[in-house]
Amino acid sequence: MCIPSDSRKLTMTTAAEAPTVRVWAVVLNPSKFDDPATVKDRVAQLCDARGWPTPAWYETTVDDPGFGQAKQAITDGAELVCPLGGDGTVRAVASGALGSGVPLGLLPGGTGNLLARNLGLPVDDLDASVEVALTGRTASIDVGEVRWDGGEADIFLVMAGMGLDAQIMAGVDEGLKKKVGWWAYVASAVTAVFRLGFAVRVRADESREFSQHARTVLIGNCGELTGGLQLIPQAEVDDGVLDVVIASPRSLASWVAIAINLITRQRRGHRLFVHRQATRITVRTREPVEAQLDGDAVGPKRVLSARILPNALPVRLARRINETPDRSQ
Repeated sequence: MCIPSDSRKLTMTTAAEAPTVRVWAVVLNPSKFDDPATVKDRVAQLCDARGWPTPAWYETTVDDPGFGQAKQAITDGAELVCPLGGDGTVRAVASGALGSGVPLGLLPGGTGNLLARNLGLPVDDLDASVEVALTGRTASIDVGEVRWDGGEADIFLVMAGMGLDAQIMAGVDEGLKKKVGWWAYVASAVTAVFRLGFAVRVRADESREFSQHARTVLIGNCGELTGGLQLIPQAEVDDGVLDVVIASPRSLASWVAIAINLITRQRRGHRLFVHRQATRITVRTREPVEAQLDGDAVGPKRVLSARILPNALPVRLARRINETPDRSQ
């Protein structure tokens, strides 16, 4: 099954339709909201108006960004778990829910909301997101698993990366981010773009390892970024493979060439933008390079080992036109 590329055309449900879950939970990252109580009240009002069950609430902490809360919610009987925070919260909650069979409902609460964007879900409408989560259909998507420098496994839902993208994430001013949103990443990029690249060796599945100078290496489970930019248009969230992209600009003209190829979506085969697909990918650098998972900086790393977990995570999506409610929950 391949989630349709025109999924943004999927319709919302009507008020008369009953939810397909009876017990559900929201894992809230309170740091993403000026007044978390207002958000809780809004969800309660919506559920009361529609005759839907109200959720159990679990708040993230500095020590636990959502993993333990998701596990506890499932232990408490939740049939649906909804992360309400940034992309890091989504990833942490997905980690806790992975393997349980309990679907995730994505509620918008961050700057990027990248997984929701790639799934064609609402990213700026809490009411519509709750409606999809409670009355939509369930579909399974792939999950990326990564190990840094031979350490413990972690997951990513959108992208893992080394180099420029991670340097941008690590350099973002959180205070500025709260004020101006994704423009804070632009400000960080102005500094990061002038840093030197690095030597990298890449192996995709059983193919021969190749070496290249790179400014950034990205491994994508899906390909759309903020603003609708299709970084990896070939990437699908349920195609059973990972997409690795290596960008190697060395001058301002190279950056312009890559930008034009990104905007026009004509980058296939471009010498500055190498693309491979595989189920397992290993990336090695000579010295530690800044790394990131789904937009969260994880510090300098030397070895990235990734593999795909096909159809590992059930998520809630909007129903298509004339599609009946999913009663499988």
